[in-house]
Amino acid sequence: MVGIDPGHNGGNASAPEVINEPVWNGRSQSPCNTTGTATNDGYPETDFTWAVAQKLAADLREAGAKVVMTRGSNEGVGPCIDERAKTINDAKADVAIDIHADGAAASERGYSLLIPVPSGTNDEVVEPSRRYARMLRTEMRKTGMPLADYLGEGGFVERDDLAGLNLTTVPQVLLETGNMRNTEDARLLKSDRFQARTAAAIKRAMAAYLRSR
Repeated sequence: MVGIDPGHNGGNASAPEVINEPVWNGRSQSPCNTTGTATNDGYPETDFTWAVAQKLAADLREAGAKVVMTRGSNEGVGPCIDERAKTINDAKADVAIDIHADGAAASERGYSLLIPVPSGTNDEVVEPSRRYARMLRTEMRKTGMPLADYLGEGGFVERDDLAGLNLTTVPQVLLETGNMRNTEDARLLKSDRFQARTAAAIKRAMAAYLRSR
């Protein structure tokens, strides 16, 4: 079983009263969800995450894997970040991916991997998540997107404020696939070909991790 969490949702901007409601993120309170970012010409992060998630789910199912998605369309609101974690945990996924893209300064480029730190809930999967992240970093190098040099160290960023990483009971990584505010990254992120390469890279990393257990 594989968990896929496509960041944000297409209807979030229309329901601020819902997405701004505080929920437990595993350490403190955070907004239920956010709208995400967009390229300078208006291509939304939520469209990107949904496109990659759909391609990845199709690839995995074709290979015989079972897939659980945290949302079923790109037109809705939410679900909240704690609900997304519960969906993946309840499915007893063997591995999971949280798909995003960054909204950093326009001069910054590249993909990064957000990894968990022990929260009490996720302690048993912190090291497996980091091993999986190393495999994903290797596979993402093949997509044409450079490794980010503006976040963390070696493309890895430890985060203790994200519900998906704090509340997970399965190995999970949040992939910031590129910077939507950078012209070169945006060109890739909007490309169907790059989206397919990203889905393939995630699938290969998941397979490598599962073989290594």
